Amino acid sequence: MYTPAITGTGVFTPSQIITNAELVKAFNAYADKTNTQNAGAIEAGEMEPLAHSSEEFILKASGIEQRYVMDKTGVLDPDVMHPKLPQRSDDEPSIMAEMALDAAKKALEQAGRSAADVDLVICAASNLERAYPAVAIEIQQLLGCPGFAFDMNVACSSATFGIQAAADMVRSGSVRAALVVNPEICSGHLEWRDRDCHFIFGDVATATLIERKEDATGAHFEILSTRCATQFSNNIRNNNGYLRRSRPDGVKDRRDMQFMQNGRKVFKEVLPMVSKHIADHMADNEIANTNLKRLWLHQANKAMNDFIGKKVLGRTPEDGEQPNILQDYANTSSAGSIIAFSQNSNDLSVGDLGLICSFGAGYSVGSVILRRNA
Repeated sequence: MYTPAITGTGVFTPSQIITNAELVKAFNAYADKTNTQNAGAIEAGEMEPLAHSSEEFILKASGIEQRYVMDKTGVLDPDVMHPKLPQRSDDEPSIMAEMALDAAKKALEQAGRSAADVDLVICAASNLERAYPAVAIEIQQLLGCPGFAFDMNVACSSATFGIQAAADMVRSGSVRAALVVNPEICSGHLEWRDRDCHFIFGDVATATLIERKEDATGAHFEILSTRCATQFSNNIRNNNGYLRRSRPDGVKDRRDMQFMQNGRKVFKEVLPMVSKHIADHMADNEIANTNLKRLWLHQANKAMNDFIGKKVLGRTPEDGEQPNILQDYANTSSAGSIIAFSQNSNDLSVGDLGLICSFGAGYSVGSVILRRNA
């Protein structure tokens, strides 16, 4: 048995930014246009007018100030309200693979490794742009890695579930090193025409290299323990899929084909589940909350993270103990906790303990306990 360790991480950040002000302007223009088109039905009481969004509402509801996206022109066009990503030929790299490739190269560079050192590539994300061939295998080919690759989808928990799978294989000796990549084009499955959620998501890609601790050539984080759990719920759902054309409405636009959630129920049900999951994981590894130096949480909502941080630590987290990056990136699904880890871990000292946790649709929750090594 070997000891797995995280030796490198990488983050690909799109070049385009949508501020809350830009988003509100576009949404309100769409709402006004829709209300005008349906003025008769609204006056007759047959439908409710669409309410305006506001920067104050978005910030209070989420803590988000902006988001990075692969295309802002379509999102901000009241006649489109979704990203416009040109179709690529089958001979070109897919957009997800291209994003993941950038993040993966950064992770390998940080670890002092080459693609030839990687035996496994896992592409773990909330949505994949095609069913097959696996995006992971395409990434493997573009990098030039030997071994094997596969895709994984556990929604917002995909990264931590992927890390557990990779760590288990490194631990057993079936692979020496594995890359877990998380290309998230959340703008593609967000319903930008829904006031309750139009501000939630952004795009990004992350990568994490896991290898045997004894093979590490620089500073790294030993993976002490991983834990995953799931509990079925319909409160976060997306009904899109390959059977879409077989339904009576065919490919006609349907609201339930994009991201949907019952926010109040999610908040009420997920927070106790996640807090208990982390507490039990720490207790089973005999780690007191006073010994935990850093919490890298899923970046969905600032209020949720503040609640979990307070529950886990038994007090209000101090600056830096539970870092948030969603004010800049918004919710990037599985990638959020990895961005937080990648950008807020270098300052830890040898022996310091930290925990990565992601949670979301499923419900699903995954946690990874780490110790900083030289």
